Amino acid sequence: MAQIRISNLSEGVSLNNHRIYRPSVSDFTDAELDGKSASILKKGTFDQFTPALLGLGDIASEANSIDAIAAVFDLEGFTRFCGQIEPQLSVPRFLSEFMNWLMGQLKEESVHKRHELGVLLYSPLPFFVKFMGDGLLVLWDASQMADARKRIVMMNCRGICLNYKSTFYQRISKSVVDPPPVLRCGLARGTVYSVGNGTDFVGSCINMAARLQKIPGVTFAMNIRGITLDVSDDSHYRKYYVIKRVSIRGIGDNELVAFWKDEIDVMKARDKRRIRDL
Repeated sequence: MAQIRISNLSEGVSLNNHRIYRPSVSDFTDAELDGKSASILKKGTFDQFTPALLGLGDIASEANSIDAIAAVFDLEGFTRFCGQIEPQLSVPRFLSEFMNWLMGQLKEESVHKRHELGVLLYSPLPFFVKFMGDGLLVLWDASQMADARKRIVMMNCRGICLNYKSTFYQRISKSVVDPPPVLRCGLARGTVYSVGNGTDFVGSCINMAARLQKIPGVTFAMNIRGITLDVSDDSHYRKYYVIKRVSIRGIGDNELVAFWKDEIDVMKARDKRRIRDL
């Protein structure tokens, strides 16, 4: 199993580590320009403003492709949460606890049985996790994953959304004012391509997952392309999921998307207009 890689391009580090470009007072010097005194940015510091700031390594290196399942977890209301008074006192605490909780959920939801030497997994752990400002991109290697394990990944992601509301939100609300009330998730399978030295990934399935989690009225949506999900009358999944046709902006007008049935049953009429029966 591939080693998990956590990418956080928002993490603040020094200029010399090539992540955040923030010249200090010592990076300027006084000089005379056109007969006038001016404070100018030193050439060495100016020249450091390059793609290296992205922390992607050699961007020109050949991309590797991976058959992957992409999940985009998004915190509904996070922008509003960040706009409260004195956000510097609330946002770091919330994010710290949320990240610890979500990474723990990704682990715990994958555990089948425990042993003194380790754990037996229902499904493999993700190989890549990236913080995106108001949520996370999570990638699983699906190249050797059996259909049953793909469905377990799906159920785990849905379970995490439920657990956020029932456990984490209830707990964090006692220590942080008005935290984001809902965690949403979009899921899709496809090919992802490494960027640079494999410190980031791109792919249409990531775009699909990002768009799915924005569908109003639901907390979970999954494109069924490449993920076998039988919802026939005698299927176990019939109790939980329903498949609809959905128009996804910039992708297609007839995408087949699985929704949590209980959410569709209570969806508002205005939100139901964008989804259609098979």
